[in-house]
Amino acid sequence: MRRKRLAVMLVALLLVAALFSTVLTGCGGNSKQASEKKAEPIKIGAVAPVTGPAATYGKSTKQGYEMALEEWNAKGGVLGRKVEMIFEDDKADPTEAANAFSKLINDNHVVAIVGSVTSSCSLAGAPIAQRAGVPMITPTSTNPKVTEQGDYIFRACFIDPFQGTVAAKFVYDNLKARKAGVIYDVGQDYNTGLAEFFKKGFEKLGGQVVAYEGYPDGTTDFNAQLTKILDAKPDVIYCPNYYNDDGLIAKQARSLGFTGPIVGGDGWDSPDLVKIGGDAVNNCYFTNHFSKDDKRPEVQNFVSKYTSKYGEAPDALAALGYDAMNIMLTAIQNAGSTDGAKIKDALKNIDYQGVTGHIKFDANRNPIKSAVILKIENGKQVYVTTINP
Repeated sequence: MRRKRLAVMLVALLLVAALFSTVLTGCGGNSKQASEKKAEPIKIGAVAPVTGPAATYGKSTKQGYEMALEEWNAKGGVLGRKVEMIFEDDKADPTEAANAFSKLINDNHVVAIVGSVTSSCSLAGAPIAQRAGVPMITPTSTNPKVTEQGDYIFRACFIDPFQGTVAAKFVYDNLKARKAGVIYDVGQDYNTGLAEFFKKGFEKLGGQVVAYEGYPDGTTDFNAQLTKILDAKPDVIYCPNYYNDDGLIAKQARSLGFTGPIVGGDGWDSPDLVKIGGDAVNNCYFTNHFSKDDKRPEVQNFVSKYTSKYGEAPDALAALGYDAMNIMLTAIQNAGSTDGAKIKDALKNIDYQGVTGHIKFDANRNPIKSAVILKIENGKQVYVTTINP
């Protein structure tokens, strides 16, 4: 009987030892898995048009993204992990943008998205990010409707009501214009928004919009619209479109005999504007988010590093892309987590000194920041003034 009891005790001890060993092995495995997960890179989605009609915008913005990301990784990454950017080209097409956002979220499992560039594309992607609870910050989409898509949607740029009003004030106060003609692309949310806010701002100041002409997306011959505008004898023409259209509009307006100033928005900020418009865009003005001639140390440091890396000075798209990526990575670091809700809350409380200005978000997740006025002289951008909110 005693031997039987000893045998039973021995079997029980062996079972306990085996179970304990299994638990230890399991714990070690979980610890190893947790360690491996911690070592995995943090995946950030990025969207911009590097092909299509807004390709120069996308190129600059993407380079801004990359430069910010490289600086973070050189310092050890975020939360002790490297950051991996998964990039999608939306070709400045809303359908492509929606597909890009869906792919980044559902296939690549990104924790946040930086992009897109044009307002129409951001409006296509924002609802997808909002439904998925994935924080998104657009560097450059200025249409107010973008952040209205939900509380996970932010932006690094000022919005069209401010930009359109700034342009109206500059045209009325600085250029002393009292009659303005407006020509805009009816197929783009950015263009229609700026046209509307310029008109409201100019008329509120006492100016008169004597012609307000829209054209279909993809138009290359603007003579019909410009003829109507010039028949109304404006002092200035406001062109709140993208550079590829406005370069052609300027040439065609000059060929029809218009010699007054032409004014635009930040969509003019491309080296291709001068390539397309030539001398026709000289002595013209546009509102923008950034000037490489800004003397602030953070701006000049950025300009120096960017020029050294890419062989050209940064434009506003590059600066906004850089700021937007930095803001998102700072928020993740501040959140101490890659959880979407925690990143969103950290973004709401961000206080970031960027190259495009000091950024804190208002209740609608829009930054309150200054705008600059630039003039084109001899094919070069020249800083004119800064307009504060």
